[in-house]
Amino acid sequence: MKAITFIPLLMVLLLTSCVSQKKYAELQNRAENCENELKTVSNERLVLENNFANEKSKSTALEQQIDYFKSTNTNLLDRLSDLSVVSKSGAESIKKSLEALNEQNTYIKDLTSSIQRKDSLNLALVMNLKRSLDDFDDEDISIEVKKGVVYVSISDRMLFRSGSYTINDKALEVIGKIAKIVNDHNELDILVEGHTDTVPIQTDCMEDNWDLSTKRATSIVRLMQTKFNVLPERMTAGGRSEYIPKATNETKEGRALNRRTEIIILPKLDQFFNLLTPPDANSVD
Repeated sequence: MKAITFIPLLMVLLLTSCVSQKKYAELQNRAENCENELKTVSNERLVLENNFANEKSKSTALEQQIDYFKSTNTNLLDRLSDLSVVSKSGAESIKKSLEALNEQNTYIKDLTSSIQRKDSLNLALVMNLKRSLDDFDDEDISIEVKKGVVYVSISDRMLFRSGSYTINDKALEVIGKIAKIVNDHNELDILVEGHTDTVPIQTDCMEDNWDLSTKRATSIVRLMQTKFNVLPERMTAGGRSEYIPKATNETKEGRALNRRTEIIILPKLDQFFNLLTPPDANSVD
């Protein structure tokens, strides 16, 4: 009886022991699984934290780049603004320079054209004067172009008595022919210059060679006005005394060449100075 009762009790204990061991194993497996999942979650968390840190670092870098680009763009805009101002100023300067160059080119063309016309006119004057005065001795009259104007040089023996400013009768024909050609060119002026040698002179009527040269020039101008109708406003009389010789004063022949009256035919002074005046210099900035 005792034996029979013991056996079922043993079986119950054994069954109880077996169930507990199985549950334990299951619980242990579940615990291991949870631990593994926790490790996995922890690893994933570490990965996420690293990724977050990386992304945050990238974001910070991007924000720094954005700030740099903003600053750079501001500087570029300022520079572009400055360049725009410089460009406008430079363009205006270039425009003014081109306008000035155009004016200079026009001036040069006009000047060249005027010089060509003047040279042509001088050539025509020389030819007309030489034809008109062909009957007179070349030793007493010379016609040439100097410094861009026409010079007619007449010896004193053809025009005046020695030491006098009274005009010879023979001089009337010479001055008359010159006056006729001059009257054909109203756009020209006449400068009459008296010249002497170095031999001093002093009389009741003349103080020195300055006086003699000036009076001789004045006599020619007065004759051209009163007898040959050359307008007085076109003429100028001047004395050069002995100070612009053509030859040496050491010889008789040289002194004879130096005693002369020169009739210089030249453009009107206002036109002459206008010809030499360039465009307004203030146009070039």
